[in-house]
Amino acid sequence: MDIEPITVEQLNRYIKEKVDSDEFLNNVYVKGEISNFKHHYTGHMYFTLKDENSLVKCIMFKSYTPHLSFMPKDGMKVIIFGSVSVFERDGVYQIYAKAMKEDGMGSLYEAYEELKAKLEKEGLFDESHKKPIPSFPETIGVLTASTGAVIRDIINVSTRRNPNVHIRLLPVPVQGPTAAEQIVAGIKRMNDEKLADVIILGRGGGSLEDLWPFNEEIVARAIYDSEIPIISAVGHETDYSISDFVADLRAPTPSAAAELAVCNMEDVLYTIELYQNRYKTALKKKVQLMKLRYEKCMAQRVFKEPLQKINEKAILLDTLVKSLANSTRLKINDCKKEFIEVATKIDSLSPMKTMARGYSIVEKDGKIVKKVDDVQKDDELSIRLSDGQITTKVL
Repeated sequence: MDIEPITVEQLNRYIKEKVDSDEFLNNVYVKGEISNFKHHYTGHMYFTLKDENSLVKCIMFKSYTPHLSFMPKDGMKVIIFGSVSVFERDGVYQIYAKAMKEDGMGSLYEAYEELKAKLEKEGLFDESHKKPIPSFPETIGVLTASTGAVIRDIINVSTRRNPNVHIRLLPVPVQGPTAAEQIVAGIKRMNDEKLADVIILGRGGGSLEDLWPFNEEIVARAIYDSEIPIISAVGHETDYSISDFVADLRAPTPSAAAELAVCNMEDVLYTIELYQNRYKTALKKKVQLMKLRYEKCMAQRVFKEPLQKINEKAILLDTLVKSLANSTRLKINDCKKEFIEVATKIDSLSPMKTMARGYSIVEKDGKIVKKVDDVQKDDELSIRLSDGQITTKVL
């Protein structure tokens, strides 16, 4: 008996109809831990719900997300309500979530939050400890897997921005049980051997488990102790690891890290040319201004007739000299007049004037005789008259 085969599309549609007709699958409550969470730009949320042994893909459409009281993250334990259906194109079933509530956090997420709080309290995230990224590094050290899109993106972006920059790759595993120790060893070697001016620590996106080496305490402390500045570029833009908080700079993607680490030579050349033009313009304006100031100065009267100021001062000096001479002459005349008046007064009081009228002065031993009792018999006296002196003796 020949059986007519059906197409894959028919099979998937049949399974979808079977699943959609199951009342239990149309209203299911499922609990598990969120992984690979992605909040799409359209507003839809895509994630995986897992437990210790299994996982299932889930989607919550934009029309249901506004009712959430929290923002889902990798590692969260949740309970979702929704329906199970089959996506015909891929032949996979998934849960279409209509509601979601928190059911605690996963062990990894709890460890992440605990370590983050501990390191933040110790000050490892403080801005004061972050080193500046050099503006023109010659060598970019890269710690990532030797194969994959990360190193290719970094090389492409770096060489496009500055063909002269040197990329030094130190291959390290970016996931797995030994990844953290080898990342620490890579950071130490970069520092001990001075292999780079700045280090990019990067890997692509992934689940919380995939990114866990970058949430290890030993990696965080190695980044903090590094003398070379480190740019952390772990996961996608929405992924945040402990290394992002400790690093000197966080980049949303490895490509963005390359843009932050390597200067764009076209921008540098444009800036140099812009400054050159500004300096030329400023210099021209300065020369024109100085020329105008020179012409203005030379137009001053002092430069056209340099002796005029001296002549004006000479005239002023002559005037002052004449004024001083007149003042001196008047002063002398006043003094002479005052002297004559005083001399006249003194002359009028002179004893010689009195003697001219017939009076005389009698002296004994150079002293004026005022009383009769001042002399004795036989004393010699001197009598001063207006026209001479007589010596006499007391009888």
